[in-house]
Amino acid sequence: MDETGTVRRGRRKMQAVTMAEVAATAGVSASTVSLYFRRPKGVSPLAREAIARAVADLGYVPNLVAGGLAAAGSRVVSLIVPSVRNAFFAETVAALESALAPQGLQVLLGHTEYDLAREEALVRAALSWAPAAIVLTGLAHTQGTRALLKGARVPVVEIWERGAPPIDMGVGFSHPEAGAAAARRLTGRGRRRLAFVGARMQEDRRAAQRAEGFAAAARAEGADAAILNHPGPADPQAGALLLDRALREVAGLDGVGASNDLVALGALFEAQRRDLAVPERLALVGFGDLPFAAACVPPLTTIRPSGDLVGRETARLVLARMRGDAPLEREVDTGHVLVERISG
Repeated sequence: MDETGTVRRGRRKMQAVTMAEVAATAGVSASTVSLYFRRPKGVSPLAREAIARAVADLGYVPNLVAGGLAAAGSRVVSLIVPSVRNAFFAETVAALESALAPQGLQVLLGHTEYDLAREEALVRAALSWAPAAIVLTGLAHTQGTRALLKGARVPVVEIWERGAPPIDMGVGFSHPEAGAAAARRLTGRGRRRLAFVGARMQEDRRAAQRAEGFAAAARAEGADAAILNHPGPADPQAGALLLDRALREVAGLDGVGASNDLVALGALFEAQRRDLAVPERLALVGFGDLPFAAACVPPLTTIRPSGDLVGRETARLVLARMRGDAPLEREVDTGHVLVERISG
């Protein structure tokens, strides 16, 4: 501070640290620093340590889309999911990040709130930053999004759904078959008056597919199946409201499939409030195998979608495409698992 009371800021506060300064501090060339940010394992362990120390000491933040780094694209993988509030996608995000980080790739997360126009805006923004790859959820997109992705010169992976040919690559499973597995579990235990309860299915295409698969499989087994939707979030409150409605609309209701474990949990709570024994009087099957599912009383029978496997397989395809490996499969079916517990 000078005599006028003005704080004098040092150069580090006024200007960005340059790559050349990092190189000089680390005792390596600027090209070695550039390689460190693009492909860390391409730099010797000794140089990596020196560069990391220089970056930390100088407070350097690389501009990954400027200068020489832009020629190879950024080291960012754009991941777009329907909702950051949906616990199902957390497993996929964590697995994808864990597999990409050792290769110097960072995940940039965006969410659409099930709005396809918003997805298009996010894809357009991501492409402007020259991503290493784009990963987005599902197979339904606007025509604008499809055009953008088909014209992109980066790997594109559509995750969490199978059914139609992917734009580039796809990793996921059949949601109608997941719903059918829940229905067959209930009919196999003698349940004949069924309901599928779900929330936000007017927007959540994959939940709607599970409902359709559930109803079709129930009919094939000679059982009745109603589909009931709540327009709000897929949470325990929705599950309680939906079970109340199902008990009023489905005479002799004895089996319920839910669009996710949170909805199933709400249905379980509502059954307990009404002294409806689970599974003796009412059997329940969820979807997701969220951490609380095994700790419910009774523990929740559910369909596990293997979100971690989706993340790992997505990373494998992205990295293989970046390396130029061939041949490379376009689609990976990660399947689903029926987790048999007491509730259904």
